[in-house]
Amino acid sequence: MSVFLKATPSAFVASLGLFAALALPACSTRPAEGEKSTAGTAAADGDTAAQPAPIDTIKIQAMAMRRDSLKADSIAKKNGQLPGAILPGHRIVAFYGNIRSKGMGILGREPKEQMFRKFAGVIKEWQAADPSIPVQPALHNVTITAQGTAGKDGKWRLMNSKSTIEEVISWAKEHNCILFLDVQPGHSTLQAELPKLEQYLKDPIVHLGIDPEFSLATMPGVRPNQRIGTLDAKDVNFTINFLARIVSENHLPPKVLTVHRFTRKMLSNYKNIKLDPRVQVVMHMDGHGDPTLKKDSYDAYIKAEPVQYTGFKLFYEYDARPKPHHIMTPSEVIALTPSPLYIQYQ
Repeated sequence: MSVFLKATPSAFVASLGLFAALALPACSTRPAEGEKSTAGTAAADGDTAAQPAPIDTIKIQAMAMRRDSLKADSIAKKNGQLPGAILPGHRIVAFYGNIRSKGMGILGREPKEQMFRKFAGVIKEWQAADPSIPVQPALHNVTITAQGTAGKDGKWRLMNSKSTIEEVISWAKEHNCILFLDVQPGHSTLQAELPKLEQYLKDPIVHLGIDPEFSLATMPGVRPNQRIGTLDAKDVNFTINFLARIVSENHLPPKVLTVHRFTRKMLSNYKNIKLDPRVQVVMHMDGHGDPTLKKDSYDAYIKAEPVQYTGFKLFYEYDARPKPHHIMTPSEVIALTPSPLYIQYQ
């Protein structure tokens, strides 16, 4: 959720069961629950049996995940997309915010039913503007939020309660939306925070967003909103691999990952991002202000440093100020090159 914009130069398918259900432990090689240890045992005659060579379970599982990824690649190359992929056959239009906050965006700012009536009108506008591609409605809830105080562990972030997350999932299902859970890690890391959301990401309608603006682990002592944070390609790759594993283990259609961006330094080494057909990556232009500046930022940071798909944010409160600025219309956004397939209203 950016606070300013800098001027710049100019369908779930069962066949997915072919993926191996393999977990990749982050930091432990102990046997999984219910498995037997591979340690050697004493021989029946009392002599010590020769110890087998140690088994590197992490390496074996990583190799298996790689084979799984190659199999996904082969299907994607043959058929164009993995079964159930949302992009590029749909345009996602999302309302963003937090259902427990009136200040973070349209999602949460207005009473629920009033907000959904407004959302229905927006969806109709987008479908009318481009009848060639169906619109997929989405809610985008900031679920781990950067905070103005450090908290007990000094990480400057707070996660929504289980009941809040379950409530926003129920909102999405009631209104035939998909749902993005957004992460602002503060002084924590994606590696530490994303596992907290795994139980929810096993739901086919739940997808993920990550926000470099509020990723400050490399900036000791900096409070959120004091400086713009950053993520590297290795962080995005960790996230892609994390989601790809969930897709394979749970036989899910591909997940969509949105990455917020409105400056060059918010994402380093973009060329090192490694795509996987189980995860569809959207680089999302997240700045507000004069439409001309928004277009320039889209060209400079999204179009000029392409990854896969593109997104564009519109702000109800900030884009129309000061006059004569205005909130860009669906037709104006669709006319961008490349035409964004993920649209977010805050």
